Amino acid sequence: MIAERPWQAAASHIGALADAQSYARAMLNILEDAGTEAERRNDTQRAFLNILDDADDERGRLADTQRAVLNVLDDAAAEADRLADTQRAVLNILDDAAAEADRLADTQRAVLNILDDAAAEADRLADTQRAVLNILDDVGLEKANAERAVVALQHANAEVETANRELEAFSYSVAHDLRAPLRSIDGFSQALIEDYDDKLDEGGRTYLRFVREGALHMAGLINDLLGLARISRAELKATPIDLAAIAQATIKLLRRAQPERTVELIAPATMPAFGDRRLLAVVLENLIGNAWKFTGKTERPRIELGQMSQDGRTVNFVRDNGAGFDMAYSDKLFAVFQRLHSVGEFEGLGIGLATVQRVILRHGGQIWAEGEVDLGATFYFTLSEAP
Repeated sequence: MIAERPWQAAASHIGALADAQSYARAMLNILEDAGTEAERRNDTQRAFLNILDDADDERGRLADTQRAVLNVLDDAAAEADRLADTQRAVLNILDDAAAEADRLADTQRAVLNILDDAAAEADRLADTQRAVLNILDDVGLEKANAERAVVALQHANAEVETANRELEAFSYSVAHDLRAPLRSIDGFSQALIEDYDDKLDEGGRTYLRFVREGALHMAGLINDLLGLARISRAELKATPIDLAAIAQATIKLLRRAQPERTVELIAPATMPAFGDRRLLAVVLENLIGNAWKFTGKTERPRIELGQMSQDGRTVNFVRDNGAGFDMAYSDKLFAVFQRLHSVGEFEGLGIGLATVQRVILRHGGQIWAEGEVDLGATFYFTLSEAP
């Protein structure tokens, strides 16, 4: 390696020094530029800060604007809803208006039809008026005919009443007059039996017994006929009465006459009615007496009395569980001397129910019966209501 000469070293040092000065000046320039740049940067920073401040203010204004816009949008949405509701309401009004127009058209057509009908009705009314006038003319004639018919009917009723009174008087007279001969027949027959018994054979005594039984039977029929005539002619004195009390008294008499019989009685505490107590006692005596008689062969006899309402009227009834009857022959129940059972089965003359019917009819009522063979019978009757 060749050693460096001193002048070379100095030259190198000077060169280095010159480079250092150039570097220093460059650095100073750089520092000056840096200072200027720093000032510019500071200005830029201040400008940025001012911009940021302005941006914050702008953001606040932008937020206010956004809120204002949102409020406007909300108001616009509500207004849109109100507009939609208004549109729907308008559509509904239009629909209602269309429906109302249809109804109005229907009403107009109905009015026109009514007017047409009114015209037709006026024609019919005119025809009716003419017909009524004709009817009135006919009614005048018919009224005259009806008045003549009423007069004729009154005369006929008067004649029937007269005939009935004469018939009742004749029946009463005949029945009353027959009693004396019958008493003679019975008395002389009894005298023959008592005074000439030893002179009569068994056949003669039998014949006399038949004569007496026939006379007694005829006497019973006459007595019943007289009783029926008296009931038809007796004055009717109607008062408030209790049918249950009359029924209890009738049952007491029947039990006293036949204490060996046990008959169940079912009856309410009271059975209010309005009528003649004496005549209605005859009704219950016959109806309860028949029930007592026709349950004579029943194992557990029962008689029931009661009241029920039917078609606004009080219906009284007497029911039993005795022999009953065939409904095919019910029309004969209330006829005089008609019997649905033989004398061998049950005693009686066949005039009791005719008497009952006569009393009920005199009270303005009705009587009817229902029954079934071996299952009992029920007799129903009504009476006029109290005034």
